[in-house]
Amino acid sequence: MAPPCSWMWRLPRCPLLGTTRRLGAARTLSSSRQPPRICIVGSGPAGFYTAQHLLKHHTQATVDIYEKLPVPFGLVRFGVAPDHPEVKNVINTFTQTAHSERCSFLGNVTVGRDVTVEELQEAYHAVVLSYGAEEKRDLGIPGEQLQGVYSARDFVGWYNGLPDNRYLSPDLSSETAVILGQGNVALDIARMLLSPIELLKKTDVTQPALEALSKSQVKKVWLVGRRGPLQVAFTIKELREMINLPGTRPINDPSDFQGLGEVLKDLPRPRKRLTELLVKSSLEAPGEKEAVRRAQCDREWGLRFFRSPVAVLPSEDGKRAAGVRLSVTRLEGSGESAVAVSTGEMEELPCGLILSSIGYRSVPISPGVPFLPKQGIIPNCMGRVQGATGLYCSGWVKRGPTGVIATTMTDSFDTSEALLEDIKSGALNISNPRTGASAVKELLLLRGVQTVSFSDWEKIDAAETAQGLEAGKPREKILDTEEMLQLVSR
Repeated sequence: MAPPCSWMWRLPRCPLLGTTRRLGAARTLSSSRQPPRICIVGSGPAGFYTAQHLLKHHTQATVDIYEKLPVPFGLVRFGVAPDHPEVKNVINTFTQTAHSERCSFLGNVTVGRDVTVEELQEAYHAVVLSYGAEEKRDLGIPGEQLQGVYSARDFVGWYNGLPDNRYLSPDLSSETAVILGQGNVALDIARMLLSPIELLKKTDVTQPALEALSKSQVKKVWLVGRRGPLQVAFTIKELREMINLPGTRPINDPSDFQGLGEVLKDLPRPRKRLTELLVKSSLEAPGEKEAVRRAQCDREWGLRFFRSPVAVLPSEDGKRAAGVRLSVTRLEGSGESAVAVSTGEMEELPCGLILSSIGYRSVPISPGVPFLPKQGIIPNCMGRVQGATGLYCSGWVKRGPTGVIATTMTDSFDTSEALLEDIKSGALNISNPRTGASAVKELLLLRGVQTVSFSDWEKIDAAETAQGLEAGKPREKILDTEEMLQLVSR
């Protein structure tokens, strides 16, 4: 992770658009210090944790959360695997925050299109950008555009009900799938492809995805990584789930794990435990009961190390993916910082389904907000956007798309603390009253934007839960934003 105050330089403050009159003039209050009005852009974990901390530690602050979708919770709703309901329990905490009388949710508002960052800066004392990393990273290799090649972002969005991905319709007719990447998202996808359909029926996976997965022909999944077993990015929980997944067996190459026992003692504890499980599941003969179970499995998965994709191989008609060409690599350096370099040797791995799980990336939200395209982040110091007083950031757009929900919580609390410190020190001027959400709502109404409140979301939530109950699922997600808006307008 980059240092908290990287890329420090003085940037000119973006001139505001002079929208004060348009947003409505606030009445001057008798107190010289007004209750701070703060808005947060993005309602995923970063946005809600930032709001939670601000509301808890400043008893007069009001916080408005803007979200481009009609529904809140970001990657908790659209990124967490359907068979991980315990991870989604954090929604209960976020709901408590949203129910605060000092917190408002404004969904179906795209900042940068429906309202600008500069207009929000005129309406609030502080603006926190927490909009995450919503775009996929491209492989940048020949054949990437062929049918049968999908990004992990789109595939995960498809089975999790992200409206943008509801028409993805991935082709699951191939027996072999290759996932490029060895992180938790890669294991999530492998698990979704190989899980018994009876298990998935009890989750909130979308009905179209459930129907497609029930007809899937995928029997084998390879997870390909550029580096070795000591550099895998997934965690022990996800690995254990894959090893114990009903109906599947691991088919790792024992030679990939030879000699790892010698370095175990020097590894940090989390990496040590993870590597011990990898070695045990790959080198040690299974017990009698496990051996019988594996022999009865009709699906399998394996990790391929020291391989980097260089091209997607086309089918005979040139339209579909038929495999992937891999460069065999070796490591320079050791541990987490080891770099994979090509040996010049190539090999081909036949498959009809390729999923690229090489990460997400953030995008700029406004020309007036500094952005580092190479790193994919907003330059900041402890969440303070460089050269822009009153502008802050938290979550992936602050540090890059790394870590788990707990990492984002800590990161968001740090940004909140920086903002609160600025209020206390006077670095953030809150002496002038700001109009906040009321004026922005007027502006959105004039522009024909239908906003969605948190109580509106709860109508959507109730409808989804009722539909899920009929099917024996936690919920059946509504996939069309227009249907959501129609529902809350009734």
